[in-house]
Amino acid sequence: MVASSRASNASWDPILLISQIISMQTLHYLTLSILIPPLLSIFAEAGALIFEGGATNVGMIMDWREMAGRPTVRGMQGEDRWDAYYGAWSGGKQLGSGWEEGRWDGWTDPMRGWVIAFSWMIASFADIYYLCILIRRPRFILDFALTLAFSHLVLTTYYSASIPTSLFFWLIIFAWSAITVIIAEQLCVKREMAEGLVISPPRDEGDDLEMGELLRRD
Repeated sequence: MVASSRASNASWDPILLISQIISMQTLHYLTLSILIPPLLSIFAEAGALIFEGGATNVGMIMDWREMAGRPTVRGMQGEDRWDAYYGAWSGGKQLGSGWEEGRWDGWTDPMRGWVIAFSWMIASFADIYYLCILIRRPRFILDFALTLAFSHLVLTTYYSASIPTSLFFWLIIFAWSAITVIIAEQLCVKREMAEGLVISPPRDEGDDLEMGELLRRD
């Protein structure tokens, strides 16, 4: 009983657990920060990106509305739908306002959301590698992958000050989770099976003959 309690205490390491969660979250966002800016610069409409803070804006990763293709704007209450837009904001700074020439006109680039979603799918394969290297055990893969997804949901809700309501956003999160968990678990299981199989080298026939002679003498 004492031995089992000691073994459970030894397996429970909160410092290691927290460091693994932080490492996974950091590597995930680092991967997205490498993928999203160049892809947005190539495929997204440059004019629309300006009023969203540019391709390198942190909101491209942290704001769920960017993936959903929705405008990150503030509206004035009591006005019509299109007259309510008085400015495009990013990081607390107003980037454009009104309907003046050269200013933001309320149009959002739908390609932006597809590029961010594609980056998430590409990042899932990098996350599979991180899980296999940092977590290793198959029974922990699901826990850490869902923890990463849940942490992002909390952070994106806090960053945008709104709960994600986009069906497209949720589909991408579920697809990312499924791909990451299924493939990472399979790879970890195969690695454990390969490491657990110990193949003994073939024995020499001469050694067998010598062993037989020794047994006869005895």
